[in-house]
Amino acid sequence: MSRLKAKFEALKQMRRKALIPFITAGDPNPEFTIPALHALVKAGADMIELGVPFSDPMADGPVIQRASERALAHKMGLRRVLQLVKEFRAEDCETPVVLMGYLNPIEAMGYQAFAERARDAGVDGVLTVDLPPEESSDLLPLLEEAEIDPIYLLAPNSTGERIRRMDRLGCGYLYYVSLKGVTGASHLDLDDVRRKLSEIRKLTDLPIGVGFGVKNAELAAAVGKLADAVVVGSALVERIEAARSADQALKDIVDLLQSMRAALDAMS
Repeated sequence: MSRLKAKFEALKQMRRKALIPFITAGDPNPEFTIPALHALVKAGADMIELGVPFSDPMADGPVIQRASERALAHKMGLRRVLQLVKEFRAEDCETPVVLMGYLNPIEAMGYQAFAERARDAGVDGVLTVDLPPEESSDLLPLLEEAEIDPIYLLAPNSTGERIRRMDRLGCGYLYYVSLKGVTGASHLDLDDVRRKLSEIRKLTDLPIGVGFGVKNAELAAAVGKLADAVVVGSALVERIEAARSADQALKDIVDLLQSMRAALDAMS
């Protein structure tokens, strides 16, 4: 059983919602990432989405785009991201880690090499934003062999047929993009999310995480009432960007995540 599946099953038994923070590997510098990952786990993260920096992150808003630029300025590529995961695993063998990024770095490394290196590093899932299921037949068998879960994005306009396809091919969880836009957008419509999740649940038994627009504890609790997992990214990256020191950045992201954890637990 994968770490992701085991974690979601354990959370279900505890009637607890998953809290999934996202940060970009290497932002604001490579030395920050490992302490940040451990701090997020201590603050209440159930699993981690770790962004792989890319020069053209088309699904990401300005906040995460700038995070990728800062990381790339430090030469943070896919190989170094995998090394960071391996370093994290030296102290934490339990928290699931999902790589979130784009296809180009994986293609540059090669599908076989990527799957093997990701397995060896301790990666649990891969969410490749610009790799639709219709074009993932070359990568999927290699991820399956490496026991890495492929995770897919669902959108507000995803059809029933596409949801069924994601259910057949995906593992771990499905990531529902809560709005038509990029990360960090501010117009999260909870009624729309409620209606779409009701449709999705009829077509899949996979856990559903919701992200893109969760900015504070109040929104996290509201989304947690609807979804199995709450994903928060831009709000954390904003705090990293605004902080004047690494210590301040750690404190700020821990404070935010702790407030979300408390709100989710109170709701449960």
